[in-house]
Amino acid sequence: MSGSTIRAVLGPTNTGKTHLAIERMCGHSSGAIGFPLRLLAREVYDRVVAIKGESQVALITGEERIEPPHARYFLCTAEAMPSDGGGHAFVALDEAQLSADRERGHIFTDRLLHARGREETMLLGSATLEPVLKSLVPRAQVETRPRFSTLTHIGPRKLSRLPPRSAIVGFSAEQVYTVAEMLRRHRGGAAVVMGALSPETRNKQVELFQSGEVDYIVATDAIGMGLNLDVTHVAFASLVKFDGVRQRRLTPAEMAQIAGRAGRHQKDGTFGTLSGGRGGAAELDEEEIFAIEEHRFAPLTHLYWREAEPRFDTIGTLIADLERKPGEPELRGAPEAIDLAVLKKLADEPLAASIKGAGAVRRFWETCSLPDFRQSGADTHARFVARLWQDLREGYLGADYVATRIAELDNMQGDIATLQGRIAAIRSWAYICQRPDWVLARDEMAARARAIEARLSDALHARLTERFVNRRTAILMKNLGNDPNLLPVSLADDGTLLVEDEAIGTVSGFRFAVDGQARLADRKMLLSAGEKALPRILAEQAVRLRESGFAGVSLEKGKVVWANQSIATLEPGQLATKPTISAARDLDRIAEPEKTTFLAALTDWIETRLKPLEALDKLQAASADPEAGSEARALLLALIAGHGYVTRDDAGIRHLPKETRPFLRRLGVVFGALDVFAPALLKPAPRLALHASGMDKRPLEEAMRSVLPATKSIPAGYRPAGEQLIRVDVAEKLVKAAHEARTKAGEAKSFMLDASLAVSTGLTEASFARLLGAAGFRMHKAKPLPENVFGPPSPDRWSWRPGRGGTARANRHGKGRGKRNGEPRGKSTDKARRDSGPAPGNPFADLAKLVR
Repeated sequence: MSGSTIRAVLGPTNTGKTHLAIERMCGHSSGAIGFPLRLLAREVYDRVVAIKGESQVALITGEERIEPPHARYFLCTAEAMPSDGGGHAFVALDEAQLSADRERGHIFTDRLLHARGREETMLLGSATLEPVLKSLVPRAQVETRPRFSTLTHIGPRKLSRLPPRSAIVGFSAEQVYTVAEMLRRHRGGAAVVMGALSPETRNKQVELFQSGEVDYIVATDAIGMGLNLDVTHVAFASLVKFDGVRQRRLTPAEMAQIAGRAGRHQKDGTFGTLSGGRGGAAELDEEEIFAIEEHRFAPLTHLYWREAEPRFDTIGTLIADLERKPGEPELRGAPEAIDLAVLKKLADEPLAASIKGAGAVRRFWETCSLPDFRQSGADTHARFVARLWQDLREGYLGADYVATRIAELDNMQGDIATLQGRIAAIRSWAYICQRPDWVLARDEMAARARAIEARLSDALHARLTERFVNRRTAILMKNLGNDPNLLPVSLADDGTLLVEDEAIGTVSGFRFAVDGQARLADRKMLLSAGEKALPRILAEQAVRLRESGFAGVSLEKGKVVWANQSIATLEPGQLATKPTISAARDLDRIAEPEKTTFLAALTDWIETRLKPLEALDKLQAASADPEAGSEARALLLALIAGHGYVTRDDAGIRHLPKETRPFLRRLGVVFGALDVFAPALLKPAPRLALHASGMDKRPLEEAMRSVLPATKSIPAGYRPAGEQLIRVDVAEKLVKAAHEARTKAGEAKSFMLDASLAVSTGLTEASFARLLGAAGFRMHKAKPLPENVFGPPSPDRWSWRPGRGGTARANRHGKGRGKRNGEPRGKSTDKARRDSGPAPGNPFADLAKLVR
């Protein structure tokens, strides 16, 4: 590779280094790029596939291998990348400054020193790498690139003051979860990104943030490595991390790597710390702020190194080579990594005695190099590796065995920690299944492992979203400040008020109620959202109700009721069929002009329902006619107050001139022996309309049957008759028939009555007698037949002798004068007057009492 060009493209984040490497690779006949994260490798793989096509591009990581037969472009993790570059025309290493990382630095150092392309090699990284790179790779052509946007420090911010599109960085799962929970309560939630999550889960959480569903992302320092996010501000929840050895403060370069996520391309970004937490976050000092803003950091003085090609003669030789110190001053021996720690532990176990020969030692070392995805530590991981080696030293892992182990992890139940544990376990098996010399039916087993990892990742993403995202609050936080007409609020068929499919309350009729399950802290926001959208929503509701012909609306005791809510109240108007409509306050929220149109349509609907009261309208119109005469107008007003009927004594009929009676009869007024009434208003339809409109508050008999059992409260249109009640017009027919029978009897003092007509209406003979007694008729019982005389008994006879005031009393309590027919006078007289007297508030009834 002595003729190839080596370019070192260095600079801070957001300088387009990775984009440049992709462009350069696609310009060559073949190429490979090594990345620090599987997540980043997958992202670039998708971009290159879009350019070159699936058949030309391969993705190789420890857990996933997509390698078409004729692939020419390879996107790999640094560990999976060929150490010599694989003979490709172009080779690049991203984030080369990770050569100074304690855990993985030796891998990056090896690729930096040895991975070369036939035509071009590109090393991408931070400017802090420049001095040591020039010393180790003197042929490298170093070029620096400026950041496209600026970074500005804005100081500490409380969680409630963080700007949208912010990333909050913590350095422990507990801290990340605490901040995410607070954001869920106050700002609608946040996406969560941690190294312990699977790449698929991290992708989905990042997409949650990138799509704008949440405006905040809480992450560990994993966010600083290759994740391209639309972040405008980075807030440090802490400036201290555990580096595997001790708790220490972040270096300015590490801070800059994380803060550099703020701002994309030419959009500027800001950074600072998170204040207001327990103990508070340590503030950045002036030197650190200057270094981050100006991208000036102390250069790296050394890189970590470990022998990349150790000898495999014996396990002891292997360990010695891996612990050998480098000869160059710029290189430093790598700290003991997990793979070396596992190797040394198992070397002391009995199983190591049987490992002989270079092939067995190499295979044993590859087994010890299995990544500790569980983060369980050297002791626990060594036990897992030992069990794996017991199976591998005999040859391949059987497909049935691997399938069983994979199937045991196919369980989507459990909390976040449980799912994370299963994902770590399935990632181990995905890594194992990628080895062609470890597993039979490798492709099938690898596909099964990836499928289960994908399902587990989906389940974990769902748990994280369920716990840390309040989608309803997030949507409202983004939209409440906008034009109310643009608020994405809709009304479901069941009355649920939705904001982008999230329920904020219910609309019953025209009344809005906040979701009863909402927390107290959210109720004010939900109410505000509902109030802003209600004018439009209720206008649409009014249109639907109006166009349906007011389906489901009813008149109940003077109120217009819909969905168990009163939407209007009727007040008396000049005519019974045209009352004044007082709209409920809920209708005030309906936007104009729909409110006016709706009320006009509602008025027409009400007038249609009150059309059976046209006979009452005629009485009201006549009562206002001066030509009717004061006596007739007084009677009409009494009939109107009684809603169609009034007793003769309360009607003041004694003062009514005879010449006015034809005028009243033309209006449909009937002068009965007991009552004055309008028959048209005693039918079911007008009585229902009177009751529904609230004009008549007396009990209602919907069918207006002729006879009813006696009740304490007498329904409108009825009068008492013994143990029964009889409709006043039917009572008049019976009394009229009795008078006709009396007329036919001529001058006879008594006469006989046929009770069959009364019985046919449903009256009992006793009730019939009580009714006629109220009209002045008196029954004379026939004498019983003498002893030893046989034959039909003599019929009862009747006489008519109304006493002074007898009819008036009878009209009130259904009894005649004196003690005839077993009807003694008593204290019940006054109670009967109260029960069956004229309608309350009738001024003419009060006047009649004063006259008496």
